[in-house]
Amino acid sequence: MTMTSVLSTLAVKAELFHTADGTAFADIIIDGHRETWPVHGNRFRSWLRRQYYEATGSVPGLGAINSALNLLEARAQFEGPRRPVHLRVAEFDGCIYLDLADDAWRAVRIGPDGWRVVTSPPVRFRRTAGMLPLPVPIGGGSIEALAPFVNLPNRADFVLVVAWLLATLRHGGPYPLLAVSGEQGSAKTVLSKILRALIDPNAAPVRTVPREERNLFVAACNSHLLAFDNLSDLPVWTSDALCRLASGGSFAVRRLYTDRDEVLLQAARPIILNGIEDVITRPDLADRALFISLPHLQEERRRAEKEIWRDFELARPQLLGALLEAAAFGLRALPDVRIDHLPRMADFALWATACERAFWPATSFLSAYEANRRAAVEDVVEANPVAARILHMMAQRAMWTGNASELLRTASKDDISAGWPKTPRALAGSLRRAQAPLRALGIEVAFSREGRQGTRIIRLTTLRAA
Repeated sequence: MTMTSVLSTLAVKAELFHTADGTAFADIIIDGHRETWPVHGNRFRSWLRRQYYEATGSVPGLGAINSALNLLEARAQFEGPRRPVHLRVAEFDGCIYLDLADDAWRAVRIGPDGWRVVTSPPVRFRRTAGMLPLPVPIGGGSIEALAPFVNLPNRADFVLVVAWLLATLRHGGPYPLLAVSGEQGSAKTVLSKILRALIDPNAAPVRTVPREERNLFVAACNSHLLAFDNLSDLPVWTSDALCRLASGGSFAVRRLYTDRDEVLLQAARPIILNGIEDVITRPDLADRALFISLPHLQEERRRAEKEIWRDFELARPQLLGALLEAAAFGLRALPDVRIDHLPRMADFALWATACERAFWPATSFLSAYEANRRAAVEDVVEANPVAARILHMMAQRAMWTGNASELLRTASKDDISAGWPKTPRALAGSLRRAQAPLRALGIEVAFSREGRQGTRIIRLTTLRAA
């Protein structure tokens, strides 16, 4: 028999399957537990090489290994079943599964009846470079034990941060983006690292924002939770890409060494941004975000980071257990949750409302969320020269009607700021992006075509006092 034939025969110990995009995977039983690896990954390659060595006492050649892997990939794609493979979090049959990423490949099953650690979850997880294990959770803890580790200014912000953590336990999003700002030394980075360590610990817990959209989606495909540190601004392309990641989006790129084939990167991820300034200025991203502003950390409260992490590691198992208990409570309560006026991130709001009574009285989350959104809208309008100018212009009138050229002349009479559009077309585009925050502050913006020639008309209406 050739080396390739021997290798493919030895591989019968692995159960081959493929994902929806055709990627070949293998389930392998190691030390009594199941592990899942991509067929063309280094881990499966090493396992196959070891099988050959144990059977023959020699090492297979590189060409034989590659040929065998190609053969096994074909078997997985054409003979194996199709199964989804998840990263850190999955949902199946009404339950949530959280990968502990430990050597025994255990996971936590969270259902309406509670949570427990399981050794053979019904879902498959994959492991990526940098993933770190979660501690085995311990029940009976209180989420209030998290407060000393995070420099949050008030109770409402603590409620929102915990709600955001609970949202990260859901699979597939949509996820609100957590935007953290504060002066130097306000513990923004520590907050980002601690929140990530509770759900998706990684060897590189925070990173800089990639310079290309492709690299952003590659990062999203390799981590369940993304934390970007010390931002000073947010380019337009990055803002748009983060919107897609919050709600679930994709990025297509040409496959290497081909002319027509594409690789499609798809992901929906919870994201943390932190920086000294509020870097979110575009209304579409602000509408998907929670804004947390950290206060100055008083000297008497400042602690060595090594001491913080020592105490946090002691508290982490019970903090994780408290989050799991709230998630189980949420799964029980979710079918009966009703909100009269659903906000933009409706799924997040419903989930947070379902979970909140595990910790706090009913409506605690919605009160904090509505106040946060109102403040965010005001900040976005203030930072947007078009929205700010329209709000000022409409303060003294109930309605304005005209085309973009007339609005440009009317709104430009008093001052022209640095970001003010130079053309009617640019003004109309900026006004469309500002529709949602202006509506929240009582200004309805409507676009229509009127008359035989279909003249473009803009109508501004004051709905209520801003």
